[in-house]
Amino acid sequence: MLRPYIAILRVLMQNKWWIFLSVGVGAFMSAIGVSVVNIVLPVVSTDFGVDVSTIEWVITVYLLIVSGLLLSFGRLGDLRGHKVVYVSGFVIFLIAAPLCGFAQNAPMLIAARALQAFGAAMVFSNSPAILTKNFPATQRGQVLGLQAMMTYLGLTVGPSLGGWLTMQFSWRAVFFINLPIGLLALWLSARFIPRDAPSEKREPFDLIGAATFMIGLVLLLLALNQGHAWGWSSPIIVAMLIAAFGIAAIFLRIERRVASPMLDLTLFRARLFSAATVSAIANYICIYTVLFLMPFYLIRARGFNPAQAGLLLTAQPLLMAISAPLSGALSDKIGSRFLATLGMAILALGAFLLSRLDSVSSSAEIAIALAVVGLGTGIFSSPNNSALMGAAPRHRQGIAASVLATARNGGMVLGVGLAGAIFATVQTQFGGTIFDAISAGLLAAALVALIGALTSAMR
Repeated sequence: MLRPYIAILRVLMQNKWWIFLSVGVGAFMSAIGVSVVNIVLPVVSTDFGVDVSTIEWVITVYLLIVSGLLLSFGRLGDLRGHKVVYVSGFVIFLIAAPLCGFAQNAPMLIAARALQAFGAAMVFSNSPAILTKNFPATQRGQVLGLQAMMTYLGLTVGPSLGGWLTMQFSWRAVFFINLPIGLLALWLSARFIPRDAPSEKREPFDLIGAATFMIGLVLLLLALNQGHAWGWSSPIIVAMLIAAFGIAAIFLRIERRVASPMLDLTLFRARLFSAATVSAIANYICIYTVLFLMPFYLIRARGFNPAQAGLLLTAQPLLMAISAPLSGALSDKIGSRFLATLGMAILALGAFLLSRLDSVSSSAEIAIALAVVGLGTGIFSSPNNSALMGAAPRHRQGIAASVLATARNGGMVLGVGLAGAIFATVQTQFGGTIFDAISAGLLAAALVALIGALTSAMR
């Protein structure tokens, strides 16, 4: 009597949409893990008795490590299978979550976030490749748009949830929320994602290339991120920049000569791939400048409590979640150039509107400006991601996914650095108010978004 239902269940369990659900829940969890941290940073800063330049390391160390390891783990997925790397990353991420919650000081929290970043790099570098391999090209924009929707839903829930947890319990509670969601994502991934047969299993892993890439990128991002705090002319910043460019030259030389390179440089010969990469970097510089500055505007400058601030901040990811899947599906029909360019232009407008907020701006004005930012990002992201992944051959999907994720996280690091540099410079060197500092940072974000619109139009 139950046989027909069992048969239907088996068909459903084999359906590719279960694969999407597995990756989607993981994206949802990862987004919550990022967005809840942003909203509690001012509270953590006060609790630990440290300034903004110190507490921003909670974000910076996470993004530096993720950015430095993405390419390595993406390549490892191509060589050893994307599922095993993806699932292993989840395990590490979940182990690190309670360590963050139990941290007794800023250095302990930063160290726990570094471990969490190691696992996150394994997850981020392989999830787009898993979806691209298991869905046809005619559904690539749709499924990547739906993945973006799950990410933005996490970003939508995160600020309000983080604010509520902080008000009801403690900022520490925001790190434990990852556990139930993460365990569900881990079970779904282990159960439904098929074990992929690596297409290049016999090729060696380019360990020297991986090491030089990670060291060079981390040095570059660290110098750009901390230049405002340590001084752009300080010996350590100058030394890091020189070392970063020197190591980059060595890396490119290695990749041109080895038989199985860590990064296939021929991918960048395609203008579509290159333009999509640069546009993604610009997008995330703008977005993370907004994400870093707005909690300080709402909580420190305007006096909102964390729960109120979190509720207002949901306007941005909510519009992302609505627009991303629609834009992704539309890009399967009309292509990526128009939608990606339009999205970046709208994002620039939203950042400009945020820069005009002052001490008497209403909650409605704040929410509308954030919604415009979210709309632009949602329209841009799915077509751009689909174009980048589609420009890479099947056996290079792990590398393409890693380039996309590296662009995202590199942009995030640069966004935090840009925001922190302008925030500190306007107040300390020019005697500006906190409103002046935030406005200047958001204007810079709008200019970066305009540059991204130009590169999108050139694809």
